[in-house]
Amino acid sequence: MKVTVSRRAHFNAAHRLYRKDWNAEKNNAVFGKCNNPNFHGHNYELIASVTGDIDPETGYVIDIKVLKDLIKSEVEDAFDHKNLNLEVPEFKDLNPTAENIVVIIYNKLKAKLDSKLDLEITLYETPRNFVKYSGE
Repeated sequence: MKVTVSRRAHFNAAHRLYRKDWNAEKNNAVFGKCNNPNFHGHNYELIASVTGDIDPETGYVIDIKVLKDLIKSEVEDAFDHKNLNLEVPEFKDLNPTAENIVVIIYNKLKAKLDSKLDLEITLYETPRNFVKYSGE
């Protein structure tokens, strides 16, 4: 019997959407105000959902405290109150769009989970704009 366990988390981060290999006009045309050279910030909301079989001994799919601690160490400590472009190594050469951020978060968490567990990450950049990724 498969059950999904979810944990919500939050982090604040700044970023700038642009490509180093494009000129200012093209960056402005594609990314608009998100290309502000002084950066801009978001209050990101994250939902990490883990799906798997219920362990007959514990009754858990995953201990929610384990999931909480993983999110803290892999996401909150790494991203919260950071400039993603300048302070987070994963974005040194990767544009920190919501799409790229959700894939990075997925990869960081998935690497720490039991391989039998499925993972889906939902990342809200704003209350109305969000992305999902489940490794496919």
